[in-house]
Order: sequence, then structure tokens, then C-alpha cells
Amino acid sequence: MHIATIIYHLAIACWLGGAALFTFILTPIIFKSYSRDIAGGIVGVLFPGYFRWGLACGAIALICLLLTKGRHTFVSIIILVAMLTITATQAFIIEPKAAELKKEIPSFTTTPPDHPLRAQFRKLHGISAVANLVVIGAGVGLVIISSLPARKKEDVPVETVTK
Repeated sequence: MHIATIIYHLAIACWLGGAALFTFILTPIIFKSYSRDIAGGIVGVLFPGYFRWGLACGAIALICLLLTKGRHTFVSIIILVAMLTITATQAFIIEPKAAELKKEIPSFTTTPPDHPLRAQFRKLHGISAVANLVVIGAGVGLVIISSLPARKKEDVPVETVTK
């Protein structure tokens, strides 16, 4: 196996594993263990690193994928570019806006849910949550695609083999 392929698989595994751990294990534990305001503060501090991790892993995976040739390379590149675009949007647009809104909301416990700032925050949070799940789902898709068997020579049309 080519070293770029190994690094590609490690980068995808680290990105997907980190995203799944943060989303499905750590964040729920933090919100169960602390008040909503404190938990939100903790998670808010972690978000920039979380997104940088995804961007770094994704960039490494994309570079490695561009150095290799495989049956599903084109589809994998499209998926990776989409994942990177979503993650960059979360990192550089959604998260900074949400962080600014959080600063203007004195407390999520005492501020009424129908307050305009909470409504804006809720909308950004919803968009970010869906985007995060899309990135995780796409990462699972990349793992599945990379696990598919290579095309056998006998499966390739004769014209392709003789060229």
C-alpha cells in the first residue's frame, strides 16, 4: 500500500473519529455535567480547535488522495471538498457569528427562549448541527468507499485494457 493511501486513511479516521467523539460523547456529557451556560462556554472554547482539527485532517486527506489513483478517487475528492467547504463555513462564518451572539446573551437559563438573540442563536446552532452531521455522514461514506474492493482486470472493458 502506498504511504499516501495510509496517511489518507489515518486522516479520515482521525477526522471522523474526532467528530463522532466530540458530537456524540463529549458534548452530551458536558451538557449533562454542567449548567447550560457553563457547558455552552466550555463547548464554545473547544469549537475553534474542533474545526481546525477537521480542516487539518481534511487537507491532509485531500493532498494524499490527489497523490493516489484509485477506482473511487474522483467521488472521494468531491466528498472531501464538500466536507472541507462545510467545515470551513462552520469555522469561519457560523461559529464566529454564534460566539458573538452568545456574548450578547447574558444567560441561556434566564433569557427567555423567544428572545430575538436566542432565536438567532438557535438558527445558527441548528444550521451548524446539521452541517456537522452531514460532515460525519460524508466521512462514513468515505470510509465505506475506501473499503470497496478494487476493480478486477477481468471487469474492465477490453478497450480500456488495451489502451
